[in-house]
Amino acid sequence: METADEAEQYIDSVPWYPQEGPQEAAYFSEADEILYGGAAGGGKTSLAVGLAITRHLQTLFVRRESTQLGGVYDHIEELIDPGRKGQRGQPPEWNIPPWDGVNRKIVFGSTPNLGDESKYQGRARDLLVIDEAANMLYSQVRFLMGWVRTTVKGQRTRVLLCSNPPTGADGYWIIEMFAPWLDPQHPNRAAPGELRYFTTVDGVDKEMPNGDPVEINGEMVTPKSRTFIPAKVTDNKYLGADYMATLQALPEPLRSQMLYGDFTAGMDDDEYQVIPTEWVRQAQNRWKPMEYTNISSAGLDPSRGGRDDTILSARSGWHFHELEAWPGHEMDTGAKVAGKVIERLGLHDCPIHVDSIGIGASVVDHLEAVISARCVPVNFAGKSSEKDWSGTMSFFNKRAECWWRMRDLLNPSNGQQVRLPPDQKLLADLCAPRYKLMATGIKIEGKEDIVKRLGRSPDRGDAVVMCAERSAIMSISGINRQAFTTKRSF
Repeated sequence: METADEAEQYIDSVPWYPQEGPQEAAYFSEADEILYGGAAGGGKTSLAVGLAITRHLQTLFVRRESTQLGGVYDHIEELIDPGRKGQRGQPPEWNIPPWDGVNRKIVFGSTPNLGDESKYQGRARDLLVIDEAANMLYSQVRFLMGWVRTTVKGQRTRVLLCSNPPTGADGYWIIEMFAPWLDPQHPNRAAPGELRYFTTVDGVDKEMPNGDPVEINGEMVTPKSRTFIPAKVTDNKYLGADYMATLQALPEPLRSQMLYGDFTAGMDDDEYQVIPTEWVRQAQNRWKPMEYTNISSAGLDPSRGGRDDTILSARSGWHFHELEAWPGHEMDTGAKVAGKVIERLGLHDCPIHVDSIGIGASVVDHLEAVISARCVPVNFAGKSSEKDWSGTMSFFNKRAECWWRMRDLLNPSNGQQVRLPPDQKLLADLCAPRYKLMATGIKIEGKEDIVKRLGRSPDRGDAVVMCAERSAIMSISGINRQAFTTKRSF
């Protein structure tokens, strides 16, 4: 637009134009990946529809549940297609009336279950909209992002994630993905709308200084730009005082989440969540960097595939050090994993607790050959003869025993003052498992079930939980375990 008159004529001709403020900033942002919103009422869905019908050719618009899409259909009908003449099927493929002579299509979809995202593979789209993104699984979102492309010269591609703050641990991934904007402990915070550049290195996002191509594992890769643009109800001129009053009346922490877009406000834990989120946050808030000396114990969760990392956790007393993570495809044998662990912990006279199932059995063999009894196999499927902190509840298996012990350790009333590194992935992992009470004792959700529910494996959580084990320390030190009550055995 060269003149104000031309700009005004364009605005008058389009079926939708953004409101001045955050919505306009997002509409014209040059970022490849945008997180927009944060608070309720900021015009997230309207922005998504507006981009699809004015600036893009092929759009995939996804929500977790298809029943949540009705309001989006109504908005398209209101803006550009009275009578829904372009709508076909349910969820629909919607051919947008060519208001400017350009044919556009919006495909709607949902991914209620892990694996549903594969229904949309192979279909190129230049705009991917993930609406209510914090309700989606991280693995689903990244899979769908892999199909954002176009063959139309001059047509830009874009990923738009619209979301309120997550209300449970399942949505923590969004804070990690946009950590420079959302994580208050990030060492290099970003301003709203500021572009940062990221690429994937060994399956993990890595921030780059700019968008220039870089060589990663022998391949030239161009980083993608990313930003977060916050918006709240006061930025939306179409919502009045009544909606503001509705948000103000919500109980905390929902009020801060929906009214202000506070991603750090408390979240609603599942009724059967093993470890309360607040307990983990308190332990992370106590943490400060500490010299890697006098290691008391270590926990190792070996990778079971190329996508998962091998995780090593070590602690000095109840100070847990920053986790070590090695890409799964590099740690594809027991010998390689054992070598890395010895390289890091070989000089420390501490027990190393290893998940002994699968590749872990090979890791145990190699470690035992070097450090003998300091290698302690942990079979989560094995039996437990322990009781909880109160001495009243038993456990279904070793996995339940270990995870519940971590819960007891983090319980503020028990006074242990555990210090956990401020790692968002660890926070999510420790808050992921759920439990149920069985006739045979407390049973913790299995790792495979967590993967199905969340689309990821809680590797960091398992490593820390094993690091918290204390029976091996007593055995190696010659301490008589029977001399300790349950409450003192921590």
